[in-house]
Amino acid sequence: MIVGIVPADAGRIEIDGTPITAMPMHKRARLGLSYLPQDASVFRRLTVEENIRAVLELQLDDNGRSISKNDINERLETLISELQIAHIRQNTALSLSGGERRRVEIARALASNPRFILLDEPFAGVDPIAVIEIQRIVQFLKGRNIGVLITDHNVRETLGICDRAYIISEGTVLTSGHPSEIIDNEAVRKVYLGSNFRM
Repeated sequence: MIVGIVPADAGRIEIDGTPITAMPMHKRARLGLSYLPQDASVFRRLTVEENIRAVLELQLDDNGRSISKNDINERLETLISELQIAHIRQNTALSLSGGERRRVEIARALASNPRFILLDEPFAGVDPIAVIEIQRIVQFLKGRNIGVLITDHNVRETLGICDRAYIISEGTVLTSGHPSEIIDNEAVRKVYLGSNFRM
């Protein structure tokens, strides 16, 4: 609902007070909302560099004009450096591991200068080393003052990096709060975590 893939049944969605409930996806993106789906969202036959460049070439400057080739190249190099993917920049996306693919997807998301990034199941289908990489990337995004919203069933990994969590059961918010409050909540333990859950 937040990114506009599914229409809201009721209520109102806002970004910094701007109503976006009925706004099309591309306009939400222009307001700084970026989305990384659970499934692979890279162009598989393009290289890592081409994947990022494809998004950069769609970006506009403050006057609504396409950004210059010089700006594209500078931002490309910055993203490749920040996400530590220089060693795979000429590899096709098809050949990447799960963790490498996620870093490329995040670089592509950052290419649009988002204020908020929604990560759908970022820990699904990745190995333990990639989990650590993704957690580092989320910390990196937070450090850049980018709001991060994560939807994930991997509670331990998610609660370990978030500032606030919401537990939803049968379409209703069961509870919300700091991760330590979530873990200590009896209703959450009964319905979702189990009595033996430990961080």
